[in-house]
Amino acid sequence: MSYLGLIGLLGLIGLTGLLNKVHPSQPGGSMRLLGLLGLLGLLGFWIPSFGACGAFGAFGVWNHQNKTISRLAHFGWFGAIGFLQSFSFYLL
Repeated sequence: MSYLGLIGLLGLIGLTGLLNKVHPSQPGGSMRLLGLLGLLGLLGFWIPSFGACGAFGAFGVWNHQNKTISRLAHFGWFGAIGFLQSFSFYLL
């Protein structure tokens, strides 16, 4: 269960999109705000399954103009693990 909290730290990748500015003509500005969901990954130190949902923050760099940074967005799919774990543990 402790690995779920570490998965959430992948969401901090989305903050690199906020630090490395994109040209304003690049589409997907609202998508880059998903990088703020990466801060939810810090919650993983206390509630691991909710913290893993913070991995969705990596989607914030999906349409980044730097191809190296945009490839890191695929780590956002790890957020589904946290979502499913939260759903099964807290709702079922």
